[in-house]
Amino acid sequence: MSALKDVGMLSEAEANAEHARLVREIARHDKAYYNEDAPKVSDAVYDALRQRLEGIEARFPQLVDLFSPSQRVGAAPSGKFGEITHAVPMLSLGNAFNDEDVADFVGRVRRFLGLTEDAPVAITAEPKIDGLSASLRYVGGELVSAATRGDGTTGEDVTANIRTLRDIPQTLPGSDWPEVLEVRGEVYMSHADFAALNQRQEEAGKPAYKNPRNAAAGSLRQIDPAMTAQRPLKFFAYAWGELSEPLAETQMEAVQRFKGLGFTINELMQRCDSVEAMVAVYRDIEAKRASLGYDIDGVVYKVDRLDWQARLGQVARAPRWAIAHKFPAEQATTMLEGIDIQVGRTGSLTPVARLKPVTVGGVVVSNATLHNEDEIARKDVRIGDTVVIQRAGDVIPQIVRVVDPGRSGRAEPFIFPHECPVCGSQAVREHDEKTGKLDVVRRCTGGLICGAQIKERLRHFVSRKAFDIEGLGAKQIEAFHDEGLITEPSHIFTLKARNEAGEIQPPIQEREGWGETSASNLFAAIESRRMIALSRLLNALGIRHVGENTATLLARTYGSWDDFSAAAQNLSDESVRAEMLGIDGIGETVIEALDQYFSEPHNRDLLARLVAQLTIEDAQAIASDSPVAGKTVVFTGALERMTRDEAKAKAQSLGAKVAGSVSAKTDLVVAGPGAGSKAKKAAELGVEMISEDEWFVLIGEG
Repeated sequence: MSALKDVGMLSEAEANAEHARLVREIARHDKAYYNEDAPKVSDAVYDALRQRLEGIEARFPQLVDLFSPSQRVGAAPSGKFGEITHAVPMLSLGNAFNDEDVADFVGRVRRFLGLTEDAPVAITAEPKIDGLSASLRYVGGELVSAATRGDGTTGEDVTANIRTLRDIPQTLPGSDWPEVLEVRGEVYMSHADFAALNQRQEEAGKPAYKNPRNAAAGSLRQIDPAMTAQRPLKFFAYAWGELSEPLAETQMEAVQRFKGLGFTINELMQRCDSVEAMVAVYRDIEAKRASLGYDIDGVVYKVDRLDWQARLGQVARAPRWAIAHKFPAEQATTMLEGIDIQVGRTGSLTPVARLKPVTVGGVVVSNATLHNEDEIARKDVRIGDTVVIQRAGDVIPQIVRVVDPGRSGRAEPFIFPHECPVCGSQAVREHDEKTGKLDVVRRCTGGLICGAQIKERLRHFVSRKAFDIEGLGAKQIEAFHDEGLITEPSHIFTLKARNEAGEIQPPIQEREGWGETSASNLFAAIESRRMIALSRLLNALGIRHVGENTATLLARTYGSWDDFSAAAQNLSDESVRAEMLGIDGIGETVIEALDQYFSEPHNRDLLARLVAQLTIEDAQAIASDSPVAGKTVVFTGALERMTRDEAKAKAQSLGAKVAGSVSAKTDLVVAGPGAGSKAKKAAELGVEMISEDEWFVLIGEG
């Protein structure tokens, strides 16, 4: 198996192809895991695939759609059973892979809820059972149905099979239970029962199961319930779906109620009052892992207060109020054979460790990231060293440490180049004007004269989410660039004219791999892209920090190319800069990148030549029927019914743009108690101003 290229080094075309491959591969594994109960890879390998996919989507968010595994839970029902639609979706969980991720999780909870850093936040911690999720529906105290997770929305009807499990009551004791109660948990098989089952399988001449999870899932999903009844399945209750009335005020109390209703709960579940306590529970459970008698693959943390869970809500496929702290994946040792310097699309110089190939978590790794020159110095990594590498929670393989840094005969410390290895231009580390510190990344100053950058920029320019020119892919771009036919974007749109004028010899249609039809199709594809949406153009330019989302924000704000370019070329004007900074989602980093780009004469000249070839469509307003769709909203003062994060999320979900400052373009100001300068500015400009309560009435939630 060939080594995977680091996500941070993928071009957009490569990312598109890799994303499509990962979507297909994960879908196959999901089907094998959820529907066939026969996973083809380990959890560590699967997690690595998911992490690589999510890493690509984080770098290229335009690749995210409803069909991405990052937006789905599980797999669609197999068709072997009837289907049950979950009254409340069965979500998956986000993952944490280290102590810092756990701290970040608690920090995100605090920020979203508007809590101070020292405000107590109780979190429950419990083992993450490696089994098959199931939802049990009780009505009037009687078990009426049971379903698997499925795709999170619809699961398989396994009611008859679930009824055979001794851990699951058919009738709830007493009368202290909600009229409608959906109990959720994990069906699993103990190690001892798994070993006994496999012994019986072998004695009967049947294939053995690979692991307890496969055995549990396969047993529960038997067509004949009598077969399930012969299997020693168990059930831990830890969550719920639809309720006719609340179970309790906290997660801990709700789970304890399950125990009183006859369900088995995990006694290792604890309530924690700090990140340190959460990590301590994790370490304790990890230490007990081998002696538990059943498989776990991590620890699940949940915000204890149920009213806070409701406020936090969910994103995509996972709740904001819970996370799974996964146990580490495999590590391996190998030799560092060399350090290569790769030059990225924006000129960044990235060191890549060239390794003696080694298998880590089921994947053959021959390269690993070294991040930057400071990281090389900090870890004192030298060519010839034996190093520990891991994939763990990182989608990119990384070097953890040198095995024996004190050994004699080590190579000299690696000297990071101060010149671009591609074009020989000076490679510098920029100073952060705010902190005065050096940027961790060294960048080539060659810009468009740098072969590495211009090729990557051109590839990005013609990519799917940019100009999307069919027939002009990475291979063609590289060939045309090497011949001097396309050395800047405007040359794409003069290609046909130059070809017809005889300036290109031999003509494109007479070249190997080309013909009259393919050349004609290419020229037609180019012509069809002369009219381009403003957001696509901005994304296509490849300006540092201006990706698809930022390009869309800028396009929707300024509307036209003329207005945007006028602003971008005048960012030294404080009022122009302040207006751009007032766009929610646009910070100093983006503004500095735009200022640096548009202040360069050669960039402005390049854009002038490009724009002369195009018809740029003005940005369209967001299509929505909400009363605030397309409006620019500013929240100010001390909001009492929602935090700023909640307010922003709600407004954006209704099609509004949320700005951080009041200007003449502001449509609405929502002012809470203590509103100061922003309220005053709104009054001066005649901007409509309403209270928080009036906001909820306006959006239909008053």
